[in-house]
Amino acid sequence: MPEPLHLLVVDDDAGVLDLLRRYFAGQGFEVSTAADGAGMHAALARKPADLVLLDLGLPGEDGLELTRQLRRNWNGALIIITGRGESVDRVVGLELGADDYVTKPFDLRELLARVRSVLRRSVPAMATAETAEATFQFAGYCLHPLERTLRNDRGDAIALTTGEYELLRVFVEHPNRVLSRDDLMERIHGRNAGPFDRAIDVQIARLRRKIEPDATAPELIKSVRGAGYLFAARVQRGR
Repeated sequence: MPEPLHLLVVDDDAGVLDLLRRYFAGQGFEVSTAADGAGMHAALARKPADLVLLDLGLPGEDGLELTRQLRRNWNGALIIITGRGESVDRVVGLELGADDYVTKPFDLRELLARVRSVLRRSVPAMATAETAEATFQFAGYCLHPLERTLRNDRGDAIALTTGEYELLRVFVEHPNRVLSRDDLMERIHGRNAGPFDRAIDVQIARLRRKIEPDATAPELIKSVRGAGYLFAARVQRGR
């Protein structure tokens, strides 16, 4: 029997921790909890997590600082929890490398769907065989879905978060085709973009900084005014 996926929940509200621990354990996850940054780092040292569910409103080192710390040397799956009035913090969290966000108060079934959606993109064993076996070459890069890695023409790995990897995967599978924000949100997050949702724009800005020669004048991921984005590279698919 495969080992259950490990979820780490970081929140300073004991009631929320207990609720999420019991709920996700009932869904077949192994669940660890922490009330602050020190507890989070200690929990990850004991056992790496497949996904971290991180509240932004923590005492001491808040969730934004902890997101920054995590992304310095960890590319695992990360979902941030925000209050409804924290739209700026939500955007900053995405800019720092979070893969998705959930606002409080949240519906447990929606949260479960978000967790499963991110894990489908971040855990190699959950990828389909057809997708995993293919490779995609473009502009001196090679994307390896089986390894979930991007390498340049020297063979150096380019670190991508789960969201950045999945966004790039969608682009290389649909080159030279305009994809709207709703198209991208549906393919990546399983939902449509809301009127104030900047998740895709933020992730595209991060991805451009990693693969474009000049992120301020993008040649690969082009903006199409009023329509969305287009991946302008020539993509070769192989095995």
